[in-house]
Amino acid sequence: MKPRVLGMILAGGQGSRLAPLTQKRSKPAVPFGSKYRIIDFAINNFMNSGMFSIYVLTQYKAQSLTEHIQRGWRFGTFLSDYFITLVPAQMYRLEELGPVWYRGTADAVYQNMHLIDNYDADYVAIFSGDHIYKMNVEHMLQTHIDSRADITIAAYPMPQSQAHQFGVMHVDERWRVTEFLEKPKDPPSIPGQEGVSLTSMGNYIFSRKALDELLETSMSGGEEGFDFGSDVIPRALSDGYNVLAYDFHRNPIPGQSGPNLYWRDVGTLDAYFEANMDLVTVNPEFDIYNPEWPLRTSSEFSPPAKFVHESEGRKGQAFNTIMAGGTIISGGTVRDSVLGRNVRLHSYSVVESCVLFDDVEVGRHARLKRVIVDKDVVIPPGTVIGLNREDDLARGFTVTDSGVVVVSKGYTF
Repeated sequence: MKPRVLGMILAGGQGSRLAPLTQKRSKPAVPFGSKYRIIDFAINNFMNSGMFSIYVLTQYKAQSLTEHIQRGWRFGTFLSDYFITLVPAQMYRLEELGPVWYRGTADAVYQNMHLIDNYDADYVAIFSGDHIYKMNVEHMLQTHIDSRADITIAAYPMPQSQAHQFGVMHVDERWRVTEFLEKPKDPPSIPGQEGVSLTSMGNYIFSRKALDELLETSMSGGEEGFDFGSDVIPRALSDGYNVLAYDFHRNPIPGQSGPNLYWRDVGTLDAYFEANMDLVTVNPEFDIYNPEWPLRTSSEFSPPAKFVHESEGRKGQAFNTIMAGGTIISGGTVRDSVLGRNVRLHSYSVVESCVLFDDVEVGRHARLKRVIVDKDVVIPPGTVIGLNREDDLARGFTVTDSGVVVVSKGYTF
């Protein structure tokens, strides 16, 4: 009999390091790659893996995410095990816990254990909703089953200098986890691979019995025990549970040759910008054009993108750029950029290495370089952004250490 697998996507993150992009939306709801939202990649990973029973757990600034899921992610109504359902924080265990919202990743699942009970899951795949990657979850599940693991953690080798931001694992020769350190100040390296640490991707598969036991034990601690990385995984190791690390690089993606190497935690503005730029290189590290691994999102009934060639040397042109429907390049030039829906570039404007969200308008003779422009911004003719740091700061824009400029949603000049 085929096992019953329930997917739970943790999508309640504030994403404070992505401000101002998260000023009015949660991190999983931030637009990415012209037409997607960050959460789309987690949902597509489940669906492409044949897992169609999915709960999306939300909390902070969830309206934008709620509208996106309701508009674009629906199954038919006649298949009871085919659903993508939003689960806001509801204080469902009020009598037991008191009036508290989700206090951490593990607590979010604990407060919704009735959903797991109702589904009668054999395994629960608990994945983060705010990373950019492709993953065949079915392969990870089969590895979990074959290894008779209680918990399987998706693992990603990372430069030691960056690993302090993540959970770090020690494993034996069979990839059994022997130690788990949550965001250590001095992360250890993989034996024999100096400068590289084995980090947790925040994606877990739990056997049902182990999840029930560990959450009941962890949540009884009162003031702690609320996170998988900080509390539940270390407790599982100390209590003798079989915890397995799953090598993400061995994860097979249909239609993709070579190892699966691309995973990005777009938790900072610079990381978010660079991940978008990864899409427009001549040979992109992250391929969104694989027909055997389709990337779905909410449908928008916009017209095709259009390039307008005009007289007097004006012509619409784009190089190494992706753009969504409804965008019109009218006598302007765009290079190495990601453009959302219904973007307008007017004559003689130049946009280089930029990310423009939906409904952005760039006026005549304007120049933008290394700029992220949020929705509904009209950039006046002749405006220059991204070429003078002092001018950008004086206008109230956010400027990162690497010089990426962010214009917030609805900004008026």
